[in-house]
Amino acid sequence: MGVDIPNDKQVQYSLTYLYGVGLYTAREVCEKLGIDPHRAASDLGEDELGQIAAMLERDYTCEGPLRRYVTQNISRLREIKSYRGMRHRMGLPVRGQRTKTNARTRKGPKKTVAGKKGVKDLR
Repeated sequence: MGVDIPNDKQVQYSLTYLYGVGLYTAREVCEKLGIDPHRAASDLGEDELGQIAAMLERDYTCEGPLRRYVTQNISRLREIKSYRGMRHRMGLPVRGQRTKTNARTRKGPKKTVAGKKGVKDLR
């Protein structure tokens, strides 16, 4: 699928390196294909890797198509100028979190603004 999975980890954890595949989905795929999820990913043969890739492509949305889908949804919200679309455009939290404090992940590092003079200067 265009992503290298780590060979030194178990199959169930290696598959989570794919965008859109969590631990539950990884275990589900292993169970459906009859692959032991506790085996090291380096022990998988080419045919097993092919089966995993085919199943993920056929039954699940992950990697490129999922990224495109999410991007299209966000751009649709921006185009119709919905509240969520405007929040995306401004780079602010979208799901109702507070922004007076604790929004540093979305807002980025603090931008220092020159404040008022101190109380001593007023005397």
